Amino acid sequence: MYPCVFKNFFIRFRSGIFYKKSILIVMPLSSSFIKLLEKVEPELRDVFLAFFDEIEKQRTITREEFNDLKEIVRDLAENLSKLTQKVDQLAEAQRKTEERLNQLAQRVDELAEAQRRTEERLNQLAEAQRRTEERLNQLAQRVDELAEAQRRTEERLNQLAQRVDELAEAQRRTEERLNQLAEAQRKTEERLNQLAEAQRKTEERLALLIKEFRDMRRQFGDLSDSVGYGLEDRACKFLPKLLERDYGVKVIGKLVQEFIFDPRSGKYIEVNIFGKGTRDGESVVIIGEAKSRLSKNKVNEFIRDKVNKISKIYENVFPVLVIYVRSEPDTVEYAKSKGVAVYYSRELE
Repeated sequence: MYPCVFKNFFIRFRSGIFYKKSILIVMPLSSSFIKLLEKVEPELRDVFLAFFDEIEKQRTITREEFNDLKEIVRDLAENLSKLTQKVDQLAEAQRKTEERLNQLAQRVDELAEAQRRTEERLNQLAEAQRRTEERLNQLAQRVDELAEAQRRTEERLNQLAQRVDELAEAQRRTEERLNQLAEAQRKTEERLNQLAEAQRKTEERLALLIKEFRDMRRQFGDLSDSVGYGLEDRACKFLPKLLERDYGVKVIGKLVQEFIFDPRSGKYIEVNIFGKGTRDGESVVIIGEAKSRLSKNKVNEFIRDKVNKISKIYENVFPVLVIYVRSEPDTVEYAKSKGVAVYYSRELE
């Protein structure tokens, strides 16, 4: 390629310098210049190539113009070298800027995370502040209540102080009364000594009365036994006829007093009226007692102590009671409702 320069051509470099020349020259491009062109940015390189295309179109050049062209080319080469150096510096600055931007981006991410944690902490602090304020309000209310309680306590203390004064006066009167009571106590002790002597004499008299009562009780027991035994003897004699008439129980042999051995307890059970018989073809065991005065409690005792225990030894137990009188109007009916036959002593004839 043989470029040539044309007149009135303007060139503007990145440094901001303008060159204006009017030349016409034909000359070949050196390899070093071509290498420099390869380092130039594409837009600037296109400008240079267009420039040299225009030069190639012009074939005539003067010596003076040729020298000017050489000067221009030298300036271009120098500026291109500076421009290349500037581009390298800018590239290095760009690399450092990108590294700094990456660091800043990482720092921004860290700051964003720290900001998020800070906001969470602020929310927690705000909630804690809210709870603290609620607690303070409660404490303030409690303080007011305590102040009111303190006021009532002071009023109560004033009342207690007044009461203490009243109690002190009452204590003084009480001591006076105690002195009076002490004197009364002394007189009472003298009276008690007199009463103690009277009590001793009374106890001696009571001991004599107890001895006499025991003698009377023994004599009455002997009389009761005599009455009971007499009633039981009559019952053993007349019950067989009454039992056969009223209940269809036919006594085999005689009714007697008997002791029945209880294998469960290993003891004997005393039965005042005992015998065996038949009723409707079945064997029965007759057990009975004589009571001078029949009550419901005695009916229950007879069933518990005699009937229930002997029923576990013999089958078909037939219980009967012989009495003089009853303690209540319905005592006899109560005994019969429990399955116990009852006869009055006057029926034993």
